[in-house]
Amino acid sequence: FLHDDLKEMLDSNKDSLKLEAMKRIVAMIARGKNASDLFPAVVKNVACKNIEVKKLVYVYLVRYAEEQQDLALLSISTFQRGLKDPNQLIRASALRVLSSIRVTIIVPIMMLAIKEAASDMSPYVRKTAAHAIPKLYSSHLPLDPEQKDQLIEVIEKLLADKTTLVAGSVVMAFEEVCPERIDLIHKNYRKLCNLLIDVEEWGQVVIINMLTRYARTQFLNPNINESLLEEGSSGDKKFYGSEEDEDEDEDEEEKEKKADALAMAKRKPYVMDPDHRLLLRNTKPLLQSRNAAVVMAVAQLYFHLAPKAEVGVIAKALVRLLRSHSEVQFVVLQNVATMTIKRRGMFEPYLKSFYIRSTDPTQIKVLKLEVLTNLANETNISTILREFQTYIKSMDKDFVAATIQAIGRCATNIGEVRDTCLNGLVQLLSNRDELVVAESVVVIKKLLQMQPEKHSDIIKHMAKLTDNIQVPMARASILWLIGEYCEHVPKIAPDVLRKMAKSFTNEEDIVKLQIINLAAKLYLTNSKQTKLLTQYVLNLAKYDQNYDIRDRARFIRQLIVPTEKSGALSKYAKKLFLALKPAPVLESPFKDRDHFQLGSLSHLLNAKAGGYQELPDWPETAPDPSVRNVEVKESVPEWTKCSSREKRKEKKVEKPFYSDSEGESGPTESADSGESASDSASSSDSGGSSSNESGSGSESGESEDGSESDDEEEEEEDEDEKGKKKKKNELKKPVQESERLETLPSNDVPGSNAAEAKPSSKPVKKEKKEMSLLDLDDFEPAPSPQVTPVNNFLSNSLVTDLEGLSLSDSVLSPATISPSSALKNFELLHRITGEGLSVDYCFSRQPFSPDANMVAVQMQFTNNGAADTKNLHIEDVKLQSGMRVKEFPEIELLPAGETATAVLGIDFCDSTQAANFQLCTHAKKFFVSIQPPVGELMRPVFLTENEFKKEQGESPAAPSAGFLLGQLWIFKR
Repeated sequence: FLHDDLKEMLDSNKDSLKLEAMKRIVAMIARGKNASDLFPAVVKNVACKNIEVKKLVYVYLVRYAEEQQDLALLSISTFQRGLKDPNQLIRASALRVLSSIRVTIIVPIMMLAIKEAASDMSPYVRKTAAHAIPKLYSSHLPLDPEQKDQLIEVIEKLLADKTTLVAGSVVMAFEEVCPERIDLIHKNYRKLCNLLIDVEEWGQVVIINMLTRYARTQFLNPNINESLLEEGSSGDKKFYGSEEDEDEDEDEEEKEKKADALAMAKRKPYVMDPDHRLLLRNTKPLLQSRNAAVVMAVAQLYFHLAPKAEVGVIAKALVRLLRSHSEVQFVVLQNVATMTIKRRGMFEPYLKSFYIRSTDPTQIKVLKLEVLTNLANETNISTILREFQTYIKSMDKDFVAATIQAIGRCATNIGEVRDTCLNGLVQLLSNRDELVVAESVVVIKKLLQMQPEKHSDIIKHMAKLTDNIQVPMARASILWLIGEYCEHVPKIAPDVLRKMAKSFTNEEDIVKLQIINLAAKLYLTNSKQTKLLTQYVLNLAKYDQNYDIRDRARFIRQLIVPTEKSGALSKYAKKLFLALKPAPVLESPFKDRDHFQLGSLSHLLNAKAGGYQELPDWPETAPDPSVRNVEVKESVPEWTKCSSREKRKEKKVEKPFYSDSEGESGPTESADSGESASDSASSSDSGGSSSNESGSGSESGESEDGSESDDEEEEEEDEDEKGKKKKKNELKKPVQESERLETLPSNDVPGSNAAEAKPSSKPVKKEKKEMSLLDLDDFEPAPSPQVTPVNNFLSNSLVTDLEGLSLSDSVLSPATISPSSALKNFELLHRITGEGLSVDYCFSRQPFSPDANMVAVQMQFTNNGAADTKNLHIEDVKLQSGMRVKEFPEIELLPAGETATAVLGIDFCDSTQAANFQLCTHAKKFFVSIQPPVGELMRPVFLTENEFKKEQGESPAAPSAGFLLGQLWIFKR
């Protein structure tokens, strides 16, 4: 009756009734109830004009489209119309429903829809297109390479998307469809690293796992030198024989290999690739994520990719996850147990975090035991054993058994406590709990194999337990011990065999096999007493129901009892049965899991799961890093459009907004990369006219300005065709800056002539905080004016610069680079890392005289050590394409406790990519990098009020940097 009522509401003409019906149906689906019989009535409303109804209809269709494919096909045309809907949610829902209909006949329609959606203006629709790709591929296209290529083209297009909403989804599609096409990731690698912090949590996990495998194929092992040293210093120990025999038998070739490895490790110091460092740096903040999966993904990335000295940062984050519910704890502890086998030191400070609570489930207790055992060493073993003593009293029998096994492993690994552990386990043999006694016997048996001659009393004590212990494994362990070391207990062993022969038919199969072994060993060592007993046992075994026991008895009879038909093996019976056997090595069960990627389902199950991709080995030689360099052409389309607007603007502009000295720097320069006085007059946007108007500047400057402005007008027309770099820089100045106009540096001062003419109109306001263009409403009123010569000071706020603007174009005299205390200092090298040498730097926001296209970076070196530092310089500069660095002169001597400064010039090439280089002294080299804040890459531009109005009239919809500055100038006036 309820469904009939809903059908009637869906058939009505009122949108309100339809909406109410759809809400009820979707609520039914959410509660897990079946609403598939309503499919025909719902499908009829797919063309409803009410957006709310349409959204809910699409939600319903996504759920049942795969079950009712024939009916869903009737609405294909409606879905296609939905792909053109103005509402982005409708477009995305229509594509989602289409991709849920797994019918081969609509593959071309789906392919076309995905291609169109990949170019949609809405990032939400593009995200849905990325989700549709693996759905289409998995259901229809694995065997169709042509259509697969089309999907790969769409993936390549979406990978270039700069939206965080799309990033995770398209990487998932890449992993499903073409994980082997690693070339698609090269140009998007840095973008994915930088976007990672803002992607949704699900996408972060997908991207991090993909980048982990990518990095293993593109970068060198950061621990390569360490591994070579380990291989060279510690040879493989042989299973049998003493260490002296090993040294004698060692081949000369192996020694040569070790020597070569040591020499290679010393000869080639490892230098981390900047892109490798970028990945580690950008993922580290995600260790603070609230999502356990993200933290686990970052932890496995660091474990597989980071240098050994840096892996420790993940320990605290993983320990924090142990406060979550038991499912998260289980997964985290599985991974921690694997990590502690190779990197035990990183979790040692958090030993108490792995202590077991009474409320923990059994599987969590066992995993914590595993971690505690892996962390045990000579310093903390006493604390851990005291914990184990408490755990043995638990009511959880499985947990107690695991604790006893853990004690055995600790005794095996740490020789100092072996006797203590053995005595403690022997005391457990008097425990009332049979399971505790049985597990103790099994572990004692393994420990006794290491030094049996010292523990004959323990073997005698265990022989007495055969009457009481009924657990088959424990009985079998005791019998094996007595048989293996029967020469240590010659009087007790025959009596044990007599008792076992009586109960042979009632024993378990594993015990019967050990009784036969015991009989054979006693027959070979003490045949007078045990001959008849052995024959009796073998006759019983001959007719046993288990064929393994019958075969064992037949084999042993032929081997130990001499007859005429006895084979050649009977001569060697003693060597076969009484050979020295190596003591068992008690190892962690997690030792075999390290070949699986941490955090994966395969690692959790210890078996390769469907869809698992192997973690690649490190390459022997580093692949070409230039494949990750994004060509400038890829980011030009928007600029070329703007540069054409600049051409129109150049013809109309008569006066620049700022002086000629600031007008020189190109689009890749920061606001502080000005030029010297001699260079500043050489070129300008429209230098000739402005110089004549201002009446300042040298004659040579005027003539050069005039001639160069003529040349600019001629070459502007051919700029796009010829692509001359110098002219591109000059033409695209204001436009490219507008793309990253976040903060405006406040140090560039207007012309000195104007400043001297109106000194009282420029109040000095010092602020340490850089102002943003978005914060204009928050400006405080300027303080009272102070008369200060402009060419002797640096203004420290945007307000001061804007208040002091004048229309003069006179060149500012070059000032010595002496940044104000308000400029922000950055740490380049810490005194601990630099072994006494500390380096700070700041963007001085002054012209860099050797090259006008460079940013001036002032560096301050401080020698905090006791010894002098010599030959301070930079080497091995690693830059992205287009970037340049002008090195500072070598500092030959920096005495202890002294400070020195130097100016470094960097051309960041219109990007925020870091400049990487090595800071070298006479004894050490330190890898450092300088990454500019966006605000340090801005350049001030002069605009008169008339020019501002012209600019506003030409392109009001897309204002350039000059337009925005013009607004500010008008606002302040």
